[in-house]
Amino acid sequence: MLKEKFHIEFLMGNATQSSLWRMVSQIDGLSEWFADEVSMDETETVYKFTWGKTVNEARIISRKPQSNIRYGWLDGEGKELYFEFQLRKLDLSGSMTLEITDFAEPGEKGDAIALWEFQIDEMKRRLGI
Repeated sequence: MLKEKFHIEFLMGNATQSSLWRMVSQIDGLSEWFADEVSMDETETVYKFTWGKTVNEARIISRKPQSNIRYGWLDGEGKELYFEFQLRKLDLSGSMTLEITDFAEPGEKGDAIALWEFQIDEMKRRLGI
């Protein structure tokens, strides 16, 4: 079944751009909120994300430092599924936003969004915001 693309945005308040960038692009940052464990293969090109006994692998497809990063899932099915983080600073308030693009099964979009909300709450807790 084809997965449906969705986009959500979170207001990150007074978090700094560099602290948010570390959380979405570095192994130590990602392992604080995104997965139970994050590691990189010996070529340093494939990330391993572990949740309990489930392991998924992804490769960075594109990256613009301090701005956005896109991870492509290596699912072996030839599908172009990815998840992406974009950081933006709001002009008027100076607050940061974190925008996430992901994919979900049509009937599971609400659950996927709820999971992201839970994970972002954990990131905010770790960042003290």
